[in-house]
Amino acid sequence: MSLSRLLEEVRARPLPQHVAIIMDGNGRWAKARGLPRTEGHRQGGRTVERIARFVAQEKLFPYLTVFAFSTENWDRPQAEREFLFATLEEFARTRVEELVKNGVQLRILGDLGPFPPRLREALEQARDATKEGGNLVFTVALNFGGRWDVLIAARRAVELAAQGKLRPEELTLERFRELLPGGALPDPDLIIRTGGHQRLSNFFLFEAAYTEFYFTPTLWPDFTEEELLLALRDFQGRTRNFGKVTV
Repeated sequence: MSLSRLLEEVRARPLPQHVAIIMDGNGRWAKARGLPRTEGHRQGGRTVERIARFVAQEKLFPYLTVFAFSTENWDRPQAEREFLFATLEEFARTRVEELVKNGVQLRILGDLGPFPPRLREALEQARDATKEGGNLVFTVALNFGGRWDVLIAARRAVELAAQGKLRPEELTLERFRELLPGGALPDPDLIIRTGGHQRLSNFFLFEAAYTEFYFTPTLWPDFTEEELLLALRDFQGRTRNFGKVTV
């Protein structure tokens, strides 16, 4: 089926509001080709740009989040980390004009404190320059983890309680959700994981209570617009009860 036909089919049914992607397989993609892992990350970065551009231009859904660097990724070799940081900085400094043109609002989710100052500055400038984007809220999760996410919300709740601004009975699920670092984002309707593994890997934990999952063996650098649409079509074929009984 052609891309245009598949796009037409997907548009004919309700689409998700928020799609999140665990981008897995850059290293294995490179290894299979006898290339250094950094080349896998380079190609993976190009895939991120291509998919975000496609979603924004086609206005498929309003929120896209990608899991780019987890709280556990600090255990990777220093040279690989430095390459990733340089790639992120280059993206932030050179793609702003295109993001603005495509109506993309860039957001960063995670603790940027440990990152190099130049990278933090570049990301913050890109975020500020794209804040008016109305076609897509594109969130990049950096130094992010689901357990960190919940821990930060718990700390904020304790702090508010100590200040007398939050009583125990006021800490509802909804209020706790607002205290999460990504509280302004809606819960993801669909999480796509590439690379064949079927696990959450400390991504969205609290937010994914009723998220649908789509797993594909495709390695992230090979992920295409067609496969994204196939994931959306699969999502559209599911019944979401949210714990309730449908008649």
